[in-house]
Amino acid sequence: MEENNTNGIPSANAASMAAAFEGSLAIIAVVLGWAFGVMPTETFNLEPASSLPAIGWGLAATVPLFGLLWVCVVIPWGPLDKLTRTVEEIIGPMLGSCSFADLAAVSLLAGLGEEMLFRGFLQPLVAGWAGEQVGVWVGLGVASLIFGLLHAITPTYAVVACLIGLFLGGLWLATGNLLAPITAHAVYDFLALVYFLRIRSGGPESQ
Repeated sequence: MEENNTNGIPSANAASMAAAFEGSLAIIAVVLGWAFGVMPTETFNLEPASSLPAIGWGLAATVPLFGLLWVCVVIPWGPLDKLTRTVEEIIGPMLGSCSFADLAAVSLLAGLGEEMLFRGFLQPLVAGWAGEQVGVWVGLGVASLIFGLLHAITPTYAVVACLIGLFLGGLWLATGNLLAPITAHAVYDFLALVYFLRIRSGGPESQ
């Protein structure tokens, strides 16, 4: 019998809903990109000469991201404790019984959708509006701030998400390939989900 989350939705369905939502962000990014003339696919280079280094940088970038997660988990400070508990309370009932494949799908689509929207579309859009001199930094800052605010399940989570947005936006600027932050985002999300749902909670090893 399929396990339900606290809202009565089977976990497999919850995973499908989460994946569909995250994937829809990629479609929204393309539609907005077409409307504003800033296509997120312009720097999404899949040619081996560009994609392989970008994937490598993306994988390497998960190390400081996971380090930030470790800091949030181990430091005994009230706001960080609340952040950790809130994350567990949200994702545990929703995705706790999902398979590794389900978690991987949600993570991959989160990396793809959110990076196409925030780094592929919003960041260069704002940079173009701000102009050549400061546009790069304004675009990075505004996109990261909005990214943080839209993840504001707690005030601390908003700050942490904003820092992650700055890091991923900087990674995109440094590599020139959207595949790098997509890789970093997706792999980090997967590792974080596995940590919270399998290691920290002692949940099922597989489904």
